[in-house]
Amino acid sequence: MNSAILHPEVQQYIADNLKSDLTKLILKGSPFDAVSIQELANQIVSKQKSKQKLPSWFQTKKIYYPATISIEQTSSEIAANYKSNLIKGDSVIDITGGFGVDCFYFSKQFKSVIHCEINENLSTIVKHNYQQLNIKNCTTFSGDGIEYIKNTKENFDCIYIDPSRRNNVKGKVFLLNDCLPNIPENIDFLFLKTNQILIKNAPILDITSTINNLKFVKEVHIIALQNEVKELLFLLEKNHKKTIKIKTINIGKNETKSFNFNYKDDVSSVYSEPRSYLYEPNAAILKSGGFHQISHQFNIFKLHQHSHLYTSNEIIDFPGRVFKIEEIAPYDKKKIKKFLPENKANITIRNFPKSVAQIRKETKIKEGGNLYLFFSTDIQNKLICILCSKIE
Repeated sequence: MNSAILHPEVQQYIADNLKSDLTKLILKGSPFDAVSIQELANQIVSKQKSKQKLPSWFQTKKIYYPATISIEQTSSEIAANYKSNLIKGDSVIDITGGFGVDCFYFSKQFKSVIHCEINENLSTIVKHNYQQLNIKNCTTFSGDGIEYIKNTKENFDCIYIDPSRRNNVKGKVFLLNDCLPNIPENIDFLFLKTNQILIKNAPILDITSTINNLKFVKEVHIIALQNEVKELLFLLEKNHKKTIKIKTINIGKNETKSFNFNYKDDVSSVYSEPRSYLYEPNAAILKSGGFHQISHQFNIFKLHQHSHLYTSNEIIDFPGRVFKIEEIAPYDKKKIKKFLPENKANITIRNFPKSVAQIRKETKIKEGGNLYLFFSTDIQNKLICILCSKIE
């Protein structure tokens, strides 16, 4: 950590150049002897990335930003605030602390927070930033979080873990066992120190395989921001043997939609040809795999076992996109073009053998406009095209 970056004139330079052309700026070189142009560029880029994702940091003076990858990998403030309300108690330890956004929000709910970060420089940065953010109940520790727990006599009300999805040998990984630290390998030990564990995972991880690799899973939370899944959260409670709850949330600009169900619910869908309205579940629900549950709970029809599109005669309040069906036709280039006087539409495929790019190439349909084309498969296993107008 280069403390010269915190000098007022350097901080002013960073603030003044947030909208500057970075390439031109780098070519000019640094105007400061104690700070390189590479360091300045990193501060500018990381602060830019924080404006929407981490507004508390962006708006606070003398924040020191780490390498941009730490900003990219950290939780957003919205997600961190959500997860801070899932756990309770007086003490929590984050054994993979990172940039410290999650601990910042834990500090609002817990009396004592410990932030462990194996990267010494990043740990120093977090300690400095907490001082700027006026966080007084969070202790930072530079070192291995698992080793910290092994060497302390203290027990915790909750242990929080955000394992790295990169492995020195395997590169980017897709299974919990390959992440660092290896949680399944350490789970029994961790439950000697707490009754509650919260694990954050990337959307790429498979929910079923992750549940099978863990013990005492109580809840799985799927967080989407503006219809993009950002985090999978697994809440574990010691000796929990009851039903696992799957909870999805899509946090939008103007509204938040939730949909919950029990893991492995024994429910089924009822199928139908497209009716008056078409429904496309949001990204969090699609990730959850609750395809039959949403049909069952909302009493709507599914188009096909693998299509994950739904329909009804009466419009309902639905956690996803809602459309009025205007026309339905078999997949035929000539018939489809008759739908579109301006030859322009937004295209979505669900359970369809061709990509959006292939369809556009074959039909010459341009992107955009107010009409929506869904290409899918119906209950007769026939390829269909559904012309819709979106209902806001």
